[in-house]
Amino acid sequence: MITELTIRNLAVIEHVTVSFRNGFSVLTGETGAGKSIIIDALSLIAGGRGSAELIRYGCEKAEIEAQFDIPPGHPAYEALAKIGIETVGDEHLIIRREVSSQGKSTSRINGQLVNLTMLREVGEWLVNIHGQHEHQSLMKTEAHLHWLDLFDSERIVPVRLQYEQSYDRYTELRKELRHLEETSKQALQMADLYRFQIEEIGAASLKIGEDESLSEEKRKLSNAEKLFQNVADSYDVLYGSKGLSAIAKAIQRVGDVAGVDSAKLNPLLEQMQSAYYQLEDAAFQLRDYRDGIEFNPARLEQIEDRLSLIGSLRRKYGDDVGEMIAYAQRIQQELLLIENKDETIKRIERDLEREKEALIGVGSKLSKLRQDAAKLLAKGIEAELKALHMERTRFDVSFRRSDDLDAGGTAHLSRNGLDEAEFLISPNPGEPLRPLAKIASGGEMSRIMLAMKSIFARVDRIPVLVFDEVDTGVSGRAAQAIAEKMSELSRFCQVFSITHLPQVACMADSHYLIQKTVQGDRTFTSVEDVRDSDRVRELARMLGGVEVTETTMNHAREMIELADEKKMNTSA
Repeated sequence: MITELTIRNLAVIEHVTVSFRNGFSVLTGETGAGKSIIIDALSLIAGGRGSAELIRYGCEKAEIEAQFDIPPGHPAYEALAKIGIETVGDEHLIIRREVSSQGKSTSRINGQLVNLTMLREVGEWLVNIHGQHEHQSLMKTEAHLHWLDLFDSERIVPVRLQYEQSYDRYTELRKELRHLEETSKQALQMADLYRFQIEEIGAASLKIGEDESLSEEKRKLSNAEKLFQNVADSYDVLYGSKGLSAIAKAIQRVGDVAGVDSAKLNPLLEQMQSAYYQLEDAAFQLRDYRDGIEFNPARLEQIEDRLSLIGSLRRKYGDDVGEMIAYAQRIQQELLLIENKDETIKRIERDLEREKEALIGVGSKLSKLRQDAAKLLAKGIEAELKALHMERTRFDVSFRRSDDLDAGGTAHLSRNGLDEAEFLISPNPGEPLRPLAKIASGGEMSRIMLAMKSIFARVDRIPVLVFDEVDTGVSGRAAQAIAEKMSELSRFCQVFSITHLPQVACMADSHYLIQKTVQGDRTFTSVEDVRDSDRVRELARMLGGVEVTETTMNHAREMIELADEKKMNTSA
């Protein structure tokens, strides 16, 4: 549910903060007071498009902030995770939207910047606004199949997932087959090229890492003379008169007098002896290295030829020997595919036909479940419409198989299944069933949409449902039925209704009065949570117009008492 809404500098609203409660809430007020601005604010929070025209005159920007309390496991959390926003289960969800006078928009969710697309992905799980001319998702024919699946998700969703897995395998096989068929014209040319390349790489007998080891060996052979001279000179210095012999004499001299001052000279003597042994060992290693240096011009030439060959292959097949070998293995597989192309195509065609049969089998099962669900849905919606005094309205779901063959004999299988669905309705006896989107009467559309919302609100899990004057064009018993239906609907979600009808307002759990005042040359709109006598007075105004009399006050009290009794009996 939405727990708090703050609006700054939006149209005639300068600054308003409203706290909301769960249940059924109505927003009332004189025409032009600014009730629709509340809807505009909620629309902006849900990701609706902003406009500089919405900003209060003389202000730089409009700001809207909403706080939501979302239960654990709600789909909104999955939408938040998808866009990279982490949430803690026990904290509120806060959405902030700013629209500048230049028309630029800035949105934040829990303080993190998001773009408009991200905001919409989250907002569509939080708020659903329905008005006389804004039918949203239930009016979109392409979404009707989704709503039908959602209606009977326990039975339909497992089979739909099975169908989707089969469809993915089917499309992968089609893609593989199409690739083989499209490349068949070049297959022979590519086969000759691949054979040449495989033979060329194979003839080189490449070994992974050999280019690095050959380069290292080449460096040594190329610098053999320099290596020998420097290492030999170093060895001679160590074993010469100024090397180890000199150190040995120094050790002997210190050893002769070490006993005179053993505390200081003995540690120095040990240090000198250790250095002597280390230098002696280094000298022996230098001698062995010198004796192992190879002068081999023939080997050097052989290495250079090998590296030249590897270099020429590198320019064609990869940056190193490992890449060249991997390339040869890859084109070997490609060559096998080409050489066995006809056999491969036949195998894939057989697999494709089997997968298609399986797909249509699962799809047919899914279709049957959907048709069964459609009958239950039609009965449910017709029952809801009967409660809304549209007893003779018929509702149905029209199905069309998406795998019907076109003129060319090609089947168009869809990942959604074998069905295309559309909601149809006939509000009056004798009229044919027509697409939901083509219903013209505002009063009929209001009740149809309310009936559908009553069914789907139990499954779509959208926590905030807003009706913007959907009771326009109805009165009497129909208005009372709409009010009772909204109250009943609020057991599943938080319901808001902008209304001019006292029959609707009296059924509300919370009542907010939108008022417009003029101070100087500026217009201001306020939102007041009216209760007790203030609520009775507002209801009396709705009943009697501008003049509120004792009669209308008594009538208003009676309506509220009867509504409270009705709600109590319904909840019981």
